[in-house]
Amino acid sequence: MKIKLINPNTTWSMTKSIENCAKKYANEGTAVYAVSPDIGVNSIECYVDEYLAIPGVLQEIVKGEEEGADAFVIACFGDPGLEAAREITDKPVVGIAEAAMATAKMIAPYFSIVSVLDRSVKITEDLVKGYGAKDFCKSIRSTGLSVLDFGTNIEKGLEALKEQSMIAVKEDGAECILLGCAGFVDFVEDLKQSLGVPVLDGVMPAVKFAEALVNMNLKTSKINTWGFPEEKEYIGYDLPSPQNR
Repeated sequence: MKIKLINPNTTWSMTKSIENCAKKYANEGTAVYAVSPDIGVNSIECYVDEYLAIPGVLQEIVKGEEEGADAFVIACFGDPGLEAAREITDKPVVGIAEAAMATAKMIAPYFSIVSVLDRSVKITEDLVKGYGAKDFCKSIRSTGLSVLDFGTNIEKGLEALKEQSMIAVKEDGAECILLGCAGFVDFVEDLKQSLGVPVLDGVMPAVKFAEALVNMNLKTSKINTWGFPEEKEYIGYDLPSPQNR
């Protein structure tokens, strides 16, 4: 089995952390590899960032088909381009936010999400609603730090996550914490020990869901909504029509 993880931003240090996390939890015999697109932004924290990242994500899906990938993981908590990615491949495509929320609902009655900048909260709220998890989400808290801040000052980032996560548990009633950024994968174990509740980063459950879908020989439905896009010319994009690959 071959699973391709796509970090939608162009920060390769984060991509490597994501890959290391995936390899830690993947089954023996599952080959996992992570990439960043050739185009995009170095961090994703607002709508503009998300939309600029999506063409690169789709290009990596097309490349992954040529590389023989059996499934894909979009490793950003905004799940940018997830629906579009499912249109251009029949292989399973899993978003880490979708996977984290689905898992949290199975191990705790309520969860909270701790993310980056304040402006990212609305994006996360929309995801929670879209995934039918609004009744299970106690709060969405921000650290006030950017994605790249966590890479340059790890101790400060960890303390900010601990502080907001503790408030979510003690004051908001969360019984599980979801980390709202793929760049937080290295903080999971420290937070588990500090908080005493399950902590999910999204990458681990996404990889396990991808493995399960491949093992069950399940593919993305192509009958209508997620069918391959209609034949047309893409001007200015390095993205061939799927039917012509």
